[in-house]
Amino acid sequence: MKPNRNVWLMYVIALLQGMIFYGPIATLYRQAAGVSIFQIAVIESISLVFCLLLELPWGVVADKIGYKNTLIICYLLYFLSKIVFWRATGFGGFLLERVMLSVIIAGLSGVDVSLLYLSCGGEGTSQRVFGIYNNLFTAGLLIASAVYSVFIKSDYRLAGLLTVISYGLAAALAFGLVEVRKQKTEEASKARAFFELLKQTAKNGRQLMFLASVALLSETCQIVTVFFNQLQYVKCGLGNAAIGYIYIAVTVVGLLGVFSSALTRALGAKRLACLLFLAAACACVTLALTGNALLSVLSVATLRLSSSLFQPLQTEIQNRLVVSGNRATELSINAVLIDSVCAGTNVALGKLADLNLTYAMFAGAFLCVSALLLFFIWEQKNGAFSEKRASE
Repeated sequence: MKPNRNVWLMYVIALLQGMIFYGPIATLYRQAAGVSIFQIAVIESISLVFCLLLELPWGVVADKIGYKNTLIICYLLYFLSKIVFWRATGFGGFLLERVMLSVIIAGLSGVDVSLLYLSCGGEGTSQRVFGIYNNLFTAGLLIASAVYSVFIKSDYRLAGLLTVISYGLAAALAFGLVEVRKQKTEEASKARAFFELLKQTAKNGRQLMFLASVALLSETCQIVTVFFNQLQYVKCGLGNAAIGYIYIAVTVVGLLGVFSSALTRALGAKRLACLLFLAAACACVTLALTGNALLSVLSVATLRLSSSLFQPLQTEIQNRLVVSGNRATELSINAVLIDSVCAGTNVALGKLADLNLTYAMFAGAFLCVSALLLFFIWEQKNGAFSEKRASE
């Protein structure tokens, strides 16, 4: 019963942490506090570097102190980072918030999903749990966006304060979690085991193809739906009010990710993944060619849906690929490799968008097709695994 309690607590925590009340105006919030678009990009780049540097050490620490303690530490830091964001003015304040967020993201990487995976019984039910977990975060974001649009409106700092309160409640709930990982007695071999896992993963060409496909699709969907979408809407002649309502609508579409498990059972992992890669590629091509508002919104929604449906599937596959007892460490290594690909992808797409948004959209389509090819090759070599097991 206690591990099952973990699942429900993590569900509530995801909902609360999704309540980012400044989400619809995150860029405007920073600009109003004296940060330029270029400075925002610099902060994001620095944040990603910190994530890469901290990912592996955090994975080892998590396996040593336990998943519960790691989550408590990270959720408390999350709460503090939102206070910093709420009060931040200028480049330094927002840089501090982002560095704190890097520590948090690196700490949580592989830990929250490991806790959920072990708490729900692992194979057979975990993909459904991951889908609900991801979509509760989206539901929280939707609720917060609606509250902002109806009640908060132009009071940016109030939006920041409400986010602080939401994250404070989430941090308090973390103390109710229970540890599900068996403690190991051979702590002296931790470092040796860590480097052995890193070496094994780096030499596993098949797994690297899978991780690269995850990175290419995820980052393309992320950068288009979070950053380029607003540029596309402006190109189509949409105003700020319309962009706000579209943000809510696209967030609702993201909730459909809860059907990932059911679709995997119906279509199989291979067919579903290929469909999502192709849908994302077609959406990017449409965005590159059109100036029509409706087609643009539908394309952005398609990218959001592709990402939401793929996330639980790839998380399930990553957990099943774990071969050692150091689950968080293995998943952290995966995250480092994924983030490394994402870093290059992000810079390339950002540079192309500076030149011409159309170039960036075509490049996004190319990356999605590349991701499809990598996943297809990986799946051909692991077909029995992905079709017979990931679709259970």
